[in-house]
Amino acid sequence: MTSAIIADDEPHLARHLEGRLRQSWPELDIVHVADNGVDAASAIARLEPDLAFLDIQMPGLSGLEVAQGIEGNTRVIFVTAHDEFALQAFEHAALDYLLKPLRTERLQRTIERIRQALAAPPAVDGAAINAGLTQALRQLMRQSTPGARPLRYVRAAGGGAVHHVAVEEVLFFQADDKYTVVRTATAEYLIRLPIADLAAQLDPDHFWQVHRATIVNLAHLASTRRDEASRLFLRLRGYPVELPVSRAYVSLFQAM
Repeated sequence: MTSAIIADDEPHLARHLEGRLRQSWPELDIVHVADNGVDAASAIARLEPDLAFLDIQMPGLSGLEVAQGIEGNTRVIFVTAHDEFALQAFEHAALDYLLKPLRTERLQRTIERIRQALAAPPAVDGAAINAGLTQALRQLMRQSTPGARPLRYVRAAGGGAVHHVAVEEVLFFQADDKYTVVRTATAEYLIRLPIADLAAQLDPDHFWQVHRATIVNLAHLASTRRDEASRLFLRLRGYPVELPVSRAYVSLFQAM
């Protein structure tokens, strides 16, 4: 039996989706309904459902952050109120992107698409699919904002001052509790911006998320290395420590 969780911080919308799914897909086992991103991430790690229907904007962790942290084979369907442009683009994707308010016909197509995906032999693992979908979603969301341009500078604290740091000089960004660390070849700074919000403002052609907590600047990538367990590590010019790549993001480097 296929299992699923639903995560939405608006209880009536979560109940609505749950009811529609139970009506349209009676054999689907909905094992948990979360009202925030932290609960959703915990439930996915604990219950390892086949599917996660994730609202994008939730307290604690966004749906994007939850998806980034999935290490197993749980496949993600984003459920959100974002614009029609992104929705139309994702009409052609494998796993899906549902727009609120839900329409019966659209939900039925999603269910059919999921069933086909689950029945097919896995070409790549679910985590990799989620990583690729998340990258594509970010790009589409940025493109759908008229006049949106990639971030060029960040205002970051360090050494008792506020610095104007050009993002092209940044080696990597790394989440650290309530802050994000900004690392250049010569200094380290802090900004009060969650890494998911930062990722949405960076140029996806140059900045890749390689772990739920790490975004690297490809312009500074020096080498990659696999260890005996096939785990992938990156080395950046100007930084002596290798950075691990989460399994969900390894596929990004296969063509390099």
